[in-house]
Amino acid sequence: MSSTGRFSFPSYWKVVSLKSMARKPGSSPSAIKSRAAKTAAALAPAGSAPAAAAAPKKRTNPVQFFREVRAEGRKITWTTRKETWITSVMVFLMVVLASVFFLAVDGALGFAVNQLLKLATSG
Repeated sequence: MSSTGRFSFPSYWKVVSLKSMARKPGSSPSAIKSRAAKTAAALAPAGSAPAAAAAPKKRTNPVQFFREVRAEGRKITWTTRKETWITSVMVFLMVVLASVFFLAVDGALGFAVNQLLKLATSG
């Protein structure tokens, strides 16, 4: 506090400008409503969409379909044998660790319940 009794900020604090508090582009209520309407239209079932807005689907013949499937298949990045082996070993180790953990927790809880039951029946 200063001598006048008012709180004073240290000099290294910066005053937030009004410009930095301005809204981000696209955050106006009309822009939000527009995005919500577009999202709802995209997620709506095919039967509920208006007939005029829905464009007829272009049919693909089987030959074109298989060409497109082969083209997409070529884009796949397959793992190497080494990567597959390392991942498999890691999964196996995690399964072993999880099973040992749950075995220990189950044993401890079973022991505790047995001790409580013995205590309850002996008294």
